[in-house]
Amino acid sequence: MQIPVRIVLVRPTHPGNIGATARAMKTMGLRDLALVAPKHFPSEEATARASGAADVLENAAVTATLPEAIGECGYVIGASARLRGSKWPVVDPRTCAESIWRRLADNRIAIVMGPEHSGLSNEDLGRCRELVHIPANPEFGSLNLAMAVQILCYELRMCRPGSGIAAGETRVAPLASAEELEGFHEHLESVLAAAGFLHPVHQKQLKLKLRRLFHRARPDRNEINILRGIVAALDPAKIIERRGPT
Repeated sequence: MQIPVRIVLVRPTHPGNIGATARAMKTMGLRDLALVAPKHFPSEEATARASGAADVLENAAVTATLPEAIGECGYVIGASARLRGSKWPVVDPRTCAESIWRRLADNRIAIVMGPEHSGLSNEDLGRCRELVHIPANPEFGSLNLAMAVQILCYELRMCRPGSGIAAGETRVAPLASAEELEGFHEHLESVLAAAGFLHPVHQKQLKLKLRRLFHRARPDRNEINILRGIVAALDPAKIIERRGPT
């Protein structure tokens, strides 16, 4: 059974990890791989480490930015080894897999993995609905990138329909895609800046908090359109335009 979940590697530095990721995916029934600004790809080392999963590499999407890789996805999960005191919702791999299967019927889903040495940046995390954290030995929690992918893919396979674990989730409309959410956030931030609400010194943290707020709400496409309409109606420039000359 093929599992239609996209694995996204952000700025991977080692081609061997890319190949090992492809192998880990294929063994568990995943084939949708996206690479964001890989340092070395295509690569003979990646193909060698794929060990029979070269087709996953050949069909991998290569993009310059994370938004390009996840634009069509309605639910984006970021994998993080270091939680950094983040207030993003955090789940373990099994809970994550169960959550994914509940949403797969109506949404494209992506799991995003950060660079090997630094992990996902705060900007990357701001594009994720929740975080998945793999519990490990607190004295030595260093997991290889492909190992982490293998664990997540394994849990997905174990929670597949028919296993008796996953249950369906009913929604009136599909969740808003990452591209639609990004458009909303950019729209909201521009209006808040025009209204003088975003302070230049603190706006970076405030923008992240606003993203967390709306990620927790999990708006669907109808709801995101309503929010866009509200933001447009509150745009100071539009208000002045409607009032006309004074």
